[in-house]
Amino acid sequence: MRVTKSEFTTSSAKVEQCPDTELPEFAFIGRSNVGKSSLTNMLCDRKNLAKTSGSPGKTKLINHFLINDNWYLVDLPGFGYAKVSKKDRASFMRLIYDYFEKRLNMVSAFVLVDCRVEPQKIDLDFMEWLGGKGIPFSVVFTKIDKLSSTELKKNLAAYKKKMLESWEETPQFFLTSASSSHGQQEVLNYIEYCMGIWEESK
Repeated sequence: MRVTKSEFTTSSAKVEQCPDTELPEFAFIGRSNVGKSSLTNMLCDRKNLAKTSGSPGKTKLINHFLINDNWYLVDLPGFGYAKVSKKDRASFMRLIYDYFEKRLNMVSAFVLVDCRVEPQKIDLDFMEWLGGKGIPFSVVFTKIDKLSSTELKKNLAAYKKKMLESWEETPQFFLTSASSSHGQQEVLNYIEYCMGIWEESK
């Protein structure tokens, strides 16, 4: 797949405010400052489609981007940012849970993980929740340009080992770098593949 058209459409504070559409959606989710906006820009070959910030916790709404006029990339609020109040963190998580539980045209989620960081309980718990709800997801490791190939292999092996403590098999893994566009086609081709399955199931 190649992205030839991408546009921001709307931000929603509630799931009920999301676009009234039957187009397939692919949701990007992860801890604050994991690089969701940078990844969105990289996938779409746009520098400023999604606003990036060095300040974690910037995304507080559900952001919809219409891609190629036939699917939505959905940027969800980051979770786990310590400098927001417990009330705000709970509000973000409720918004995220509502989205996944109520949005019937959500085809698959991409859980973003910083490849430099050891497996985090908050990420693993969220994946467990997705699995328990039967929500398809894959894991996108970001910022792979920040590590040597040896360090990257070591960290990926540690992550896989940790996940296999509670999963029979690991989900699909993607390795990405916003600066080099590594992984762009792999993620987009996977989305295209999922869209084909989605269409056949309708």
